[in-house]
Amino acid sequence: MTGPREAVESRPLTGPRDRLAYELEERERLAPWAVHSDASRGRVHPEPEHAYRTAFARDRDRVVHSRAFRRLEYKTQVFVPHEGDHLRNRLTHTLEASQISRSIARALRLNEELAEAIVLAHDLGHTPFGHAGERVLARLMRDHGGFDHNRQSLRIVDWLEECNPGFRGLNLSYETREGILKHGCHWEHPVPVPEPSAQPCLEAQVADRADEIAYTNHDLDDGLRSGLLEPGDLDRVALWKETHGAVCALHPEAAPRVTRSLTISALINRLSTDLIETSAARVAAAAPPDVAALRALPGRLVGLSEGLRGAFLDLKQYLKESLYLHPQVTERNARAEPVIGELFEAYAGGRLPLPDAIRRHIEGDGRERAIADYVAGMTDRLALAEHERLGGGG
Repeated sequence: MTGPREAVESRPLTGPRDRLAYELEERERLAPWAVHSDASRGRVHPEPEHAYRTAFARDRDRVVHSRAFRRLEYKTQVFVPHEGDHLRNRLTHTLEASQISRSIARALRLNEELAEAIVLAHDLGHTPFGHAGERVLARLMRDHGGFDHNRQSLRIVDWLEECNPGFRGLNLSYETREGILKHGCHWEHPVPVPEPSAQPCLEAQVADRADEIAYTNHDLDDGLRSGLLEPGDLDRVALWKETHGAVCALHPEAAPRVTRSLTISALINRLSTDLIETSAARVAAAAPPDVAALRALPGRLVGLSEGLRGAFLDLKQYLKESLYLHPQVTERNARAEPVIGELFEAYAGGRLPLPDAIRRHIEGDGRERAIADYVAGMTDRLALAEHERLGGGG
């Protein structure tokens, strides 16, 4: 007797699967409160649909092929690139978060391609040297409209990438842009922005939580790998102690670096599983008939159970105190901040020349905004090279 899988696999292949076939499959496979590709609110600039890719698959691909995405390889996560070949950068963080988001979205019967597109774009707006660089640009732009990396990520995909003669930006779908925006828009933006709602689509919420799970665990891994965190100190963090103890009980002969890796994997699995099960129960209880009804519900539905959420917050607090505020990290940040500030002032004062493409934007965007766009888009190594051209001083 042939089972369901064998029956499907025995069907003859009569040709390629087109976009309409994928959209039909989504209607059969995804939950009613998931965002379906054929129901997207569209793009700022209308474009013909692709023959074989859904709207959100195109968004994902446009992000991956963008210049801003490639630059993430040389942007700081916690450790700068030259500090170790095995430590994360913004690109590897993005890829790890993307994998987690797909797993969660699939389990919740949400649109994986949309969740993935949001995660792949969410860090495009980060400056060189991580949050240290962002703090400097936020201060310098205080009287010129402000600066933060979520805003800058949307600005990149909506305005700064240039890959079409008919419009600026990547022209992504409404729902992908909504997920990048996160907290609404309180500033001037060159194109219409997604409208705020009581809560964004579930795919955007999954992307946000996947990002948090990814960076917490890989920053923990990198902190241990670098030697800035001491394994023994982590015993005071209940979530680590429980998970690490279970791993050691299962693999008593494993080397310390192996148990560390297994513990990080187990932590990601534990958090992701709890998130899936808790979120599924919340959505089932709310039972929204469609995405529109979901958006009107109060409070976020995607999240951890109350008990694990508290333990997760304790782990994050430990990382803040022991890693992000570690003297070596804060000292490096202190050295990086003048680089960004002095570069900005040098471009503004004409002591360093701006590329022609940036100078062309000054008339429409304003001098300070065009300079902030340029400096924010730099990799760590380009910022250091430009600072060296300046003479390393003000």
